[in-house]
Amino acid sequence: MWFWAVLCASCLLMGTQAQSSASFRRANSGNGRCQYSFTVDSPTEASCPSPGLNPEMAAMKSRLGLLEALVARLVGGEAASDSSQGSGSQSGLQDSYNQVMGENAQLQREKQRLDRQVQDLQQRLEELRQEAERLKSRPCTQQPPPRVPQNDNSFRPGPALSHFVSRTGNTQGDTSSLRDPAWHYPNPGYQELTAVVTEVSAPNLEGPADISGCGDLVWVEEPEMHRKADSIAGKYGVWMQDPEATEPYGPDMVWRIDAVGSDVRQLFGYENMDQLSRGFPTKVLLLPEAVESTGATMYRGSLYYQRRLSRTLLRYDLLSENIAARRDLPHAGFHGIFPYSWGGYTDIDLAIDENGLWAIYSTNKAKGAIVISQLDPHNLEVKGTWETKIRKTSVANAFMICGKLYTVASYTSPNTTVNYMYDTATSQGKTISVPFKNRYRYNSMVDYNPAQRKLNAWDNYYIVSYKVRLGKQE
Repeated sequence: MWFWAVLCASCLLMGTQAQSSASFRRANSGNGRCQYSFTVDSPTEASCPSPGLNPEMAAMKSRLGLLEALVARLVGGEAASDSSQGSGSQSGLQDSYNQVMGENAQLQREKQRLDRQVQDLQQRLEELRQEAERLKSRPCTQQPPPRVPQNDNSFRPGPALSHFVSRTGNTQGDTSSLRDPAWHYPNPGYQELTAVVTEVSAPNLEGPADISGCGDLVWVEEPEMHRKADSIAGKYGVWMQDPEATEPYGPDMVWRIDAVGSDVRQLFGYENMDQLSRGFPTKVLLLPEAVESTGATMYRGSLYYQRRLSRTLLRYDLLSENIAARRDLPHAGFHGIFPYSWGGYTDIDLAIDENGLWAIYSTNKAKGAIVISQLDPHNLEVKGTWETKIRKTSVANAFMICGKLYTVASYTSPNTTVNYMYDTATSQGKTISVPFKNRYRYNSMVDYNPAQRKLNAWDNYYIVSYKVRLGKQE
């Protein structure tokens, strides 16, 4: 009863100030006993701060406590799994790092290769610039007219026809030489050869052409353009069709190599001439060794070409896509020693005709005169060799038809001639004059296709072909 007396006294004492804010509550405690609670609002204090902590600090302390408990649980319950996951993550990072470093090394190698190509192109550009400066500064000298025998049957050559050597021992023959203005001679005296003037037979165009068998070249038609190259890499190159194609490629397949650059390896294949004209290759092969210039050819399912910076000939088998044979061409000049007059490291020119595979080149022993060798198409062994009396550096290009060598006088003149023929069957050569047109003024490749009886050519970015007529020179 005394408790109620105290409560009543408190009520009386604070009744005036607390008024209706006082409350009384009775409830069981945790140990089952009845517990009384009496609450009265303070008339002066709005809150009851804890000693030494404000509300913000107390809330922060509470949150820190919760975080500490969470960290302790994670460390205690997941320490083992964290250890294993850490080692796996470290291994994954190491693999990623190694991959990135490998890709970086590959990019560096590619950059170095491109840098080398740029340097080669810059060097070539500088050489062309120096050559242009030399030609500008060269004085223009008047050439004396050639002396010819005064008789009714003699032939006076025109300005596009050159004189060639005839080793007869006659020291009283004509020693002059007419040159195409586009030919460049570092030493004109070395390039010229003495020759006797011979009569040039006109082609017989009235009689029937030799369609089924072999004959002399008597006519070359106007060039037909098939495609223009897309970039500077196609200023000059070589294109081919296999006259005796084998599986898996047919006779309509067209092959192309862009020959500009120091590391020429790509061989593009097209299903037919229409696809070539559209520019859609169906096959692109990467040759295992780089190509030297525009002297390659295609025969019996293989690409034949000269390896860069060497006199080595290679046979690349299209079916296995591997080198099937290799052989050095004995004593052949290479890389600018005996090129055609247009340059381009065209020292060794491979050709196909009705009689098989040929190499057109020169040697020191021949003193720059064209040498012809017939090759075994399987192992590239030399089967026979002929030495002509015409300098390789004095003609723009050469090709074989029916075992006969033909040369083109100029690579830039729009109206030039096929000016010389050498017959390997008789080992005799003679001067001829068959009209030939360089429509685009920079013809870097001329080859014969015996299956289609056409000349394939690459003229200043343009892929062109010429129909030919064979007959009898009279």
